[in-house]
Amino acid sequence: MEDEVDRLVAAWRRERPDLDVEPLEVLSRVSRLARHLDRARRLAFAEHGLEPWEFDVLTSLRRAGAPYQLSPGQLLTQTLVTSGTMTNRIDRLAKKGLVERLPDPSDRRGVLVRLTVEGQDQADEALAALLAQERAILGELSPQQRCELAGLLRQLTAPFDNFPS
Repeated sequence: MEDEVDRLVAAWRRERPDLDVEPLEVLSRVSRLARHLDRARRLAFAEHGLEPWEFDVLTSLRRAGAPYQLSPGQLLTQTLVTSGTMTNRIDRLAKKGLVERLPDPSDRRGVLVRLTVEGQDQADEALAALLAQERAILGELSPQQRCELAGLLRQLTAPFDNFPS
């Protein structure tokens, strides 16, 4: 079965036979898949009234376990945004009643961000919808192929994820 990347690679091989375009065969597919996944994720989140960034913050808090709270600094680390962006996001989520700010008992100047019951429900529902979409996307692969692909992708992403920022 031929895909768009096969056509792209063939065209580059024809136009630039002096270049080794083999990396395109893998990384162009990863890039295209990322765009398709982004579209699917946006759809799953929109069905639950969430933007992707809202899902990121809510699920960071949800994964923290009871009482589902983190400091803004911990949220920064998990969502890879700037301090100003995180403050804005927390404000917007608090206005929607999905999170609340609480004083940090271990730091008089600090705050903790806690998931509300409504925020937990939104995160849980959106996650279930996302997983259903992602399961469908992976449906063409056997369990063994999914495991192998996960391992190969881990091998490519780990150096980025483990490099100090």
